[in-house]
Amino acid sequence: MEAQETVVCRGHPFILGTHPTTFEVTREEHLTSNGNCIIGIAADKGCADLSPGFRELLAHDDAVLTTRLECGGISVEIRSRGSDQMTLDHPADMVWRRSMFVCGRTIGILSDQVAAGLPRELVENLVTGKEMIVALAVTRPG
Repeated sequence: MEAQETVVCRGHPFILGTHPTTFEVTREEHLTSNGNCIIGIAADKGCADLSPGFRELLAHDDAVLTTRLECGGISVEIRSRGSDQMTLDHPADMVWRRSMFVCGRTIGILSDQVAAGLPRELVENLVTGKEMIVALAVTRPG
């Protein structure tokens, strides 16, 4: 079983991409220099906007989430896990975590990439305000 979603967002001059355990994309239009996990703003979706089928597939412990970030000709792929604890009900945010912590903003846990590990060229493109495509694919066995 598989489901896909695409999220469009953009960068901002305050994007740092230095958080050691997470990264985040948000619908919010503004960013302060404190948001070192936020890599995309003005997203066209938050967790609550994902299709019911996508959210249902991801809310299982055996779900695998593949996220592809593309901005300014630079792309990176992140693999994460789903969880039966996920509610995916936050209206603005999506957060990928290295840990297993789950809240309404969490879209992926046990992620193999976080903000601090993203290609610096990608972060540099985001700092200039370029558009980023976030391609999401969730799969489950059987």
